[in-house]
Amino acid sequence: MGRARALEVMLSADDYDAELAERYGWINRALPAKALGDFVRSLAHRIAGFPAVGQVVVKERVNTIALAPVEDFRRDSDLFSEGVRNPEAQKRIHAALTRGFQTRDAEMSLGRLLGDLADR
Repeated sequence: MGRARALEVMLSADDYDAELAERYGWINRALPAKALGDFVRSLAHRIAGFPAVGQVVVKERVNTIALAPVEDFRRDSDLFSEGVRNPEAQKRIHAALTRGFQTRDAEMSLGRLLGDLADR
């Protein structure tokens, strides 16, 4: 996912269906639930058929090119910790918990509920 879409996704705090997530490059592919097991099984068997040493090299190179340095992940964690201690964040967290955001139903419509919370 590029910078512009990442900003859209993160700043909107909205829900995205599988088809849009696939188009955005957030997920590799969207499959019907019925097809998922067969697809994963087939892919796993295909990958397992290649030499392990090659898999290790490919993963290492992709990680080197595509993943940020570990220090960046630590900084993200620190920023999150600082952010949730902010009084405005604490107020919103309390309001979210009071409104049942910790339930499965809320999780399934989190984007909409977060938008509603921002309005209050």
